[in-house]
Amino acid sequence: MATIRDISEKAGVAKSTVSRYLNDGYVSEATRKKIEQTIKDSSSRLLNNFNLV
Repeated sequence: MATIRDISEKAGVAKSTVSRYLNDGYVSEATRKKIEQTIKDSSSRLLNNFNLV
């Protein structure tokens, strides 16, 4: 499972920004989209790994 650190590194944003996003704080639209896409990509990789078993 991806951590806040993993998501922040992959999205190119600070850990605090990912935390703010997760806690429904203000994040710009562009940053929100980057974080959401990174989370979706991480989730799909995890699901694909389970399907290989």
